[in-house]
Amino acid sequence: MNDLYAAVMEGAVERVRPKMMTVVAIMVGLLSILWGRGTGSEVKSSIAAPMVGGMISSPVLTLAVIPAIYALVKQWRLGCGMEG
Repeated sequence: MNDLYAAVMEGAVERVRPKMMTVVAIMVGLLSILWGRGTGSEVKSSIAAPMVGGMISSPVLTLAVIPAIYALVKQWRLGCGMEG
């Protein structure tokens, strides 16, 4: 099981930099829309606000939740295969 843990951790660590670069680039664009004033700014900010929330939750999901679920499923499958 230590090999499984090491593989999951290595996979998650390799995704940190590309994921954070993507999130930061998108957040900069969205925050500029949120802070903008002028014609149509109310409509644009109401569209951009949920996207900011998604960009905040996306790294948590990609870097923590999905690897944890993957490890649990793989561990369960390896455990079931050993018994049968």
